[in-house]
Amino acid sequence: MNQPQQPEQQPEQQPEQPHANPAIRLHYGYASDRGLRRELNEDSLVASDPVFAIADGMGGHEAGEVASSVCVSTLGNHPLLSSKPARVSAADLQEVLSEADSAIRRITDSRAGTTVSGVVMVEEMGNPYWLVFNVGDSRTYRLSEGALEQISVDHSQVQEMVDSGQITPAEAFIHPLRNVVTQALGTGPAAEADFWMLPIDEGDRMLLCSDGLSGEVDEGQIVEILTAFDSPQDATDALIQAALRTGGRDNISVIVIDASNEREKKLATDPGTDTEEVEVTTIPKPVVAAAGESEAPAAEEGQ
Repeated sequence: MNQPQQPEQQPEQQPEQPHANPAIRLHYGYASDRGLRRELNEDSLVASDPVFAIADGMGGHEAGEVASSVCVSTLGNHPLLSSKPARVSAADLQEVLSEADSAIRRITDSRAGTTVSGVVMVEEMGNPYWLVFNVGDSRTYRLSEGALEQISVDHSQVQEMVDSGQITPAEAFIHPLRNVVTQALGTGPAAEADFWMLPIDEGDRMLLCSDGLSGEVDEGQIVEILTAFDSPQDATDALIQAALRTGGRDNISVIVIDASNEREKKLATDPGTDTEEVEVTTIPKPVVAAAGESEAPAAEEGQ
């Protein structure tokens, strides 16, 4: 007796993984200013897609400038961060920062250090993300739908006081110990960066800054400026001017980055557009070593 034939088992269909959206484009502006009271500018910055970072040097005459410059040069020139978007994890980026830390210690004989805060555009599961990183009290913010969110958390004495409930964030803004950092690259114990992974949404505006901006201009005014200017460079320049008008007591460095989906914009204006990638011309931004602030390692900045 013939047995009924069993249906042939079909191989299980694996869900197709989404591909990174090649139409996401980053448009950005940057600037650094010595300020009105500092002899030198010891900030350095890198704005070179997919890597954006601001480093605030500490250690006195010349040494702080060297520390911040070594930091951004390591980030801007590292082969792990050369693809667009970068295919790196937080662990990979910690390795890069550790290389910068070692180089600063070697070059400055451990006499200088630097804060650093920034973002790398990365690909995760086929989708674009912001990989935010931070050591020290430079900052990374995100403006989304008109609301400004501080992503990074300061490694500073006043932040620890806020976390423990000793003072309020408003009190921290004017506290006499607000410039005392608790972590930095190149000095003190080996720094462990904080990391955050955020999906990139259409219309995101990221703000990176040294404390020459965040220590002079309150968040309400920062939001007003970021929402008043369509051009990232115009917003950057306006933020620098606002910090100068309120005293300019420190070096001021700013990067503003916009994320936009050029393909969706094109399809919205021209429904007949096919699915080929829309080419967008952008001006490449080089590694920029602008000079930072005179800070004493693991002590009050500016000493």
